[in-house]
Amino acid sequence: MKYCFGVDIGGTSVKIGLFCEDGRVIDKWEIKTRTEKEGVNILPDIAASLKKKMEEKKMQKEEIVGIGMGVPAPITEEGIVNGTANLGWGYKNVKEEMEQLTGIYTATGNDANVAALGEMWLGGGRGHKNMIMVTLGTGVGGGIIINGKILTGEHGAGGEIGHLCVNYDEKEQCGCGSFGCLEQYASATGITRLARKKLAETSEKTILRNGPVNAKTVFDAVKEGDAVAKDIAAEFGRYLGYALANLAVATDPAVFVIGGGVSKAGKVLLPFVEKPYKERAFFANANTEFALAELGNDAGICGAAKLVLG
Repeated sequence: MKYCFGVDIGGTSVKIGLFCEDGRVIDKWEIKTRTEKEGVNILPDIAASLKKKMEEKKMQKEEIVGIGMGVPAPITEEGIVNGTANLGWGYKNVKEEMEQLTGIYTATGNDANVAALGEMWLGGGRGHKNMIMVTLGTGVGGGIIINGKILTGEHGAGGEIGHLCVNYDEKEQCGCGSFGCLEQYASATGITRLARKKLAETSEKTILRNGPVNAKTVFDAVKEGDAVAKDIAAEFGRYLGYALANLAVATDPAVFVIGGGVSKAGKVLLPFVEKPYKERAFFANANTEFALAELGNDAGICGAAKLVLG
């Protein structure tokens, strides 16, 4: 039996999984991400953790087919990062450095793209080779899978769905520096922004005035049949649905997989996105499926393993 490691690097912790060649998870654990001193310790810490696990399991290097790694930054197919928002790295050849530290073949990818690969393999996109994953959290991330392979792009920035421009008249700036990005309307913070704007504009009775206003409370109110909450959800859905219709005409996916914290609202979320999507979709893409992500926090390590297993 051969094995591989799946590694998902985050800003506060690194999630690691040990997998069999058939995709079964043998073990999973986390270590702290030490971002101080420009993140100089991150890769050595991961390498030390992998070596420790191999010793614990009495594994030889020859039994490990590779290390797959998801990195929270644009990263080229050669494994090169040219800066990260939260790891402290500037230019770094992640693949080369990891191979030097471990002596084991390493494959790398952007963390959102890698999570999408995991969902295609073992989660909400299972059974499909062409899919788009949208991650709705503090921001909007994504991953595009074409014929079973991640769409990386020239600069490692393929799948940055959150920065599609969906409102040319927006005056507030997105965190990326542009204006009118999907992230400003479809992320958890974006939904909160839409909700506060709606509550300021209407005097209509709504349970959203009785407590905190955020993405969770909006969809909780939707489940209660609250009309104002439904209007907010519909506005969110229009931005996201129309954006996905534009993506579909370029990539022709079999399924859209919706993940991230907002997706915890459950299936109540999907009709708000599907309806506007169908209104704008090219006829050949109109019946693309919608599904919720299934792997949660394990999507990253599963996708990282899949990078190696092919």
